[in-house]
Amino acid sequence: MKHTPVGLLVLLALSLLSLLLAAEAQQATKVHRIGRLASGPSLGPNPILEAFRQGLRELGYVEGQNFVIDGRYAEGREERLTDLAAELVRLQVDIIVVGGSAAIRAA
Repeated sequence: MKHTPVGLLVLLALSLLSLLLAAEAQQATKVHRIGRLASGPSLGPNPILEAFRQGLRELGYVEGQNFVIDGRYAEGREERLTDLAAELVRLQVDIIVVGGSAAIRAA
């Protein structure tokens, strides 16, 4: 099966998250917090984020019930990414999922 680079990133993120969630499976009441960091805008459709959500649904997770996504978006101002990444760390998210190379460096 051939994967696109975006598909591989989504697959990698889902794999890491499923490992994290499986390690805490005995805590059924825990709501996992996923930090989303991106250099772009928060508005409009985001096919990568939707694929990520769909992958979690396929694994049996329900948004709002056992996971939430806390998004932080630089709105095109990449100099804000470091502060936004620090904010996600302060929120103690379980994992940070990033979009774009600038966000990777900031995280």
